[in-house]
Amino acid sequence: MQFQQLQYFVAVAETRHFTRAAEIVHVAQPSLSQQIKALERELGAELFSRARGNITLTDAGEALLPLARRILEDAETAHHEVGEIAQLRRGRVRLGATPSLCTGLLPDVLRTYHDRYPGIQLLIEEGGSHDLVRELARGALDLALVVLPLPTASPALETVELLHEDLVVVSSLLRSAPGSGGGRGRRVRIADLREERLVMFRHGYDLRELTVAACRNEGFEPSFAVEGGEMDAVLGFVRAGLGAAVVPRMVAERPGSGLRVTPLASPGLHRTIALAHRSDVAPPRAARELQEILVREAARLQAE
Repeated sequence: MQFQQLQYFVAVAETRHFTRAAEIVHVAQPSLSQQIKALERELGAELFSRARGNITLTDAGEALLPLARRILEDAETAHHEVGEIAQLRRGRVRLGATPSLCTGLLPDVLRTYHDRYPGIQLLIEEGGSHDLVRELARGALDLALVVLPLPTASPALETVELLHEDLVVVSSLLRSAPGSGGGRGRRVRIADLREERLVMFRHGYDLRELTVAACRNEGFEPSFAVEGGEMDAVLGFVRAGLGAAVVPRMVAERPGSGLRVTPLASPGLHRTIALAHRSDVAPPRAARELQEILVREAARLQAE
């Protein structure tokens, strides 16, 4: 029994016509008829009743049809899956992430991915969660690391929570820590930021909205020394002594940051990081491999 013979058999079974079936599978009608007869000899049973030009399935044909369809479908699935594995030798993944995650989470993840799949091109787009959701929706990204809750609910997106991250206050080593008092193990309250000049992110930045909302909940408007920067700029301004900032712990505690890190007093500030993709389109295999690495790294960080 040959794979090609099953293709011809299914085509005839679905069209109930040898000539039309031959046109569908792009073969001459005599060749198709010969292959069907060869299949019948192999199976030891006629598959079609050809009475008066009316093509119908025999009992044997009826029994074979669902099995033949399954074999053809399995073969197509195998071809597709093997092809995707082969594509991991080349291709691209388009990943969106907030700037803080580009600084904190992604470097180690992307190094691991690149070492494993050096032929895959990684295209990274930095932006706020609102911008990244829009880019996902229009098909410009395969995956995006976003902060939950999303700015606008989108039924076309599927999100998987990766980790819950604490926010901390960073300040310059050249100046005293925010708030009053000192000593090891000290923590700063949101209310203590009333007396601080803050280095603030640009509008549309998730961390800006979260920090400003927390200050307002304590009954004051924060005072800005500098505003409008991205993550690297904000950390640089803080390092230079222009003011303090509220940033993710993952970013603040990276080796060589050159910053004083002070935890926030309970209940503190936290954010939830999620990986998002379109729910109506499965990410390509290369993107799914990156997703698995991200999930494992996030689990490791959450356990620390």
